[in-house]
Amino acid sequence: MTDKNERPVAALLLAAGGGRRLGGRPKALLEHRGRPLVEHAVAVLRAGGCARVHVVLGAHADAVRERAELSGCVLVENPEWEQGMGSSLRAGLDSLAGTGARAALVSLVDQPGIGPEAVARVLAAYTDESSLVSAAYDGVRGHPVLFGAAHWADITATATGDRGARAYLKEHASGIRLVECGDVARPYDIDTAADLKHLE
Repeated sequence: MTDKNERPVAALLLAAGGGRRLGGRPKALLEHRGRPLVEHAVAVLRAGGCARVHVVLGAHADAVRERAELSGCVLVENPEWEQGMGSSLRAGLDSLAGTGARAALVSLVDQPGIGPEAVARVLAAYTDESSLVSAAYDGVRGHPVLFGAAHWADITATATGDRGARAYLKEHASGIRLVECGDVARPYDIDTAADLKHLE
């Protein structure tokens, strides 16, 4: 039996945002179901089948390490988090170099409506290092997204600002396998004070 740490897909949780539109409250530490949102997101990834989880931290990284239970995760600090999600995606993919991972399943900390079922569906669509898979909601591409290692270098080269891998995915739209998840997940973001109603 393969050791769980040798599974080919590693999860990459982007949790570095400073919550600018939330008055500077770091999204990772927003409370959801009695624990920090970053803890909830890690639990979702593990329940969905991801044994290895790399968490990219940025805003208030020390406080996140202190207050969130993230044992077993690889914590990656992104000193350039203020430049946007692209820098966190680059930092996360860089952290996977040399680990043996052949794909990265990328998830965002501020989407608590996306649960283990969506993660499991996207994970199940992995085939090899050339895989390019995305959850879809009523046919519209969303998260999580799975990038085979063959794509990492080009994504790292083009991931800038808050766009993350959007430009790369647009350019390679014909090669993306869309996995419908609209029946099991809701892809809303926690971006503004009005969105806090989604947290429990």
